[in-house]
Amino acid sequence: MTYVGIYNADGSLLGEISYVLAKYTGRGHCELCDITHGTFRRKRSWDKACEQADINIELLHRDEATTDQLNAAGDLPAIIKVDGNIWRLVAGPAELAACDGDPERLMTLLTTS
Repeated sequence: MTYVGIYNADGSLLGEISYVLAKYTGRGHCELCDITHGTFRRKRSWDKACEQADINIELLHRDEATTDQLNAAGDLPAIIKVDGNIWRLVAGPAELAACDGDPERLMTLLTTS
């Protein structure tokens, strides 16, 4: 099963800078970023958790996702999966926030849903 995680941020350089500024001034947040990234780069614990759970998650920024993916996701950030030809929501902002930045908690959520 392949999952797609969609960040609540744009992938361009300007988008990344805007996100960092919004996060550190309290005007924006992405719970998926908290799970996958530390301050400056991807968490090693993220890669390890994906490998141990044998789960493939493609990570996209909102400006990289398709219209169908964004429609399925609703509020961002989100994790979605394809079911036949239809994208379905697996975890939204509340479920991702409940992971409290812990990649292993997200893997548990994905393997039990």
